[in-house]
Amino acid sequence: MKIVIAGAGDIGFHLAKLLAFENQNITLIDTNEEVLNTANSYLDVATVKGDSSSVEILEQVEANKADLFIAVTTSEKNNLISAILAKKMGAKSTIARVNNTEYLSENQRATFCELGIDRLISPHLLASNEIERLLKQAQVTDIFEFENGKISLAGLTLDGTSPYLNRTIKEYVTEQQDGIVFNFIAILRGDTTIIPRSTTLLKKSDHIYFLSQSDQLNKLSETLGKKIKPIKRVMIIGGNELAFQTAKILENNYHVTLIAPMKEDCKKYAETLENTLVVQADPSNVAILKEEGLEYFDAFIALTENSETNIITSLVAEGLGVYKTIALVDNLDYTHISQNIGVDTIINKKIIAANYIFRFIRKGKIEAIASIHGIDAEIIEYTVTRNSALTKKSLKNLHFPKEALIGAVIRGEDTIIPFGELVLQKEDKAIVFAMPTAISKVESLFR
Repeated sequence: MKIVIAGAGDIGFHLAKLLAFENQNITLIDTNEEVLNTANSYLDVATVKGDSSSVEILEQVEANKADLFIAVTTSEKNNLISAILAKKMGAKSTIARVNNTEYLSENQRATFCELGIDRLISPHLLASNEIERLLKQAQVTDIFEFENGKISLAGLTLDGTSPYLNRTIKEYVTEQQDGIVFNFIAILRGDTTIIPRSTTLLKKSDHIYFLSQSDQLNKLSETLGKKIKPIKRVMIIGGNELAFQTAKILENNYHVTLIAPMKEDCKKYAETLENTLVVQADPSNVAILKEEGLEYFDAFIALTENSETNIITSLVAEGLGVYKTIALVDNLDYTHISQNIGVDTIINKKIIAANYIFRFIRKGKIEAIASIHGIDAEIIEYTVTRNSALTKKSLKNLHFPKEALIGAVIRGEDTIIPFGELVLQKEDKAIVFAMPTAISKVESLFR
């Protein structure tokens, strides 16, 4: 597959990194020579310096032969123009990043599709939707639903109250007698990712990722020692589009207070938001946050443009007893230490956007893709096809890569935790955890 990516910033770079394991034909375009040099140093991709909205540059990268053209520069105008031009030149499919969420309305989407843009994405809106999901199941640090909520991927940290510290996975599974359907799929211990086996010991501060029937998520969390508390009052800090969009999404279900630094922004937010208390103040000033009653909020969401401010204020909120904290970071390195610094959940809107785009590129019959913070791996939902070799052998005889596992199988209305003798059937939905080095082999099995 020939893929052209306009924009070698965080979204474009992360996409190219994910695709590097696929042996795809990738070309990165950017006006910044430094980011292109970085891409050349770390990735097996072609790079072209120039403006992606230039016909000359598009001809140089052979956009007319592209199976997919992705425009994710920081310029919305550039993304729209370059995607339209690429489509007119012959690119089979186009995706463009936008900031204006009005473009995502059904009518405007149709208009852009007529112009040649097959899909629009907004990192702000994607991040806001993820925050909303995280508040609905606040005891977990990550949440992603498969098959319209039949089964959920979730993560939580084992603290000192867990009754299963220093005990094996097998002991935990054996003692669950109340019909909970679940499967542990990964453990993040410091910087190390562990694919859990029956003999794996659970340790304090382990970050456990598991698949569970969605209606049993609370019960499973409680058995692992997590306190369940409903979220009612939410404080958001940040004077930007993401903070505004998040408040807009949350204000009908929560009591929301939005703290932003600029008077003009606060006035605009107050006029537009219907059920949000808008306060003009310095979000980085901890004393002010305390004056606004930070300790009495159930959730604290830090969405300023400064990653360090978001982390520090979230840690202060944790120290004051706030149940749920979410911090936005731009530095990709922070996402890999998110579970070790004390903040419940760290999000990166660029990685969220890149992973969202990534699912349109994959081979095999893929239904959904999720990524989990701090772990270079993917959770992929495949549909088993009629001709697949998977239907001819039991799981133990499939030579499934060691860096991957099938976490759950959805068969009709039933959720199955797979075992070695299980043989997959046509139209089964298999949810697979795979490290980057195993993705190609997994995809070849499901192709």
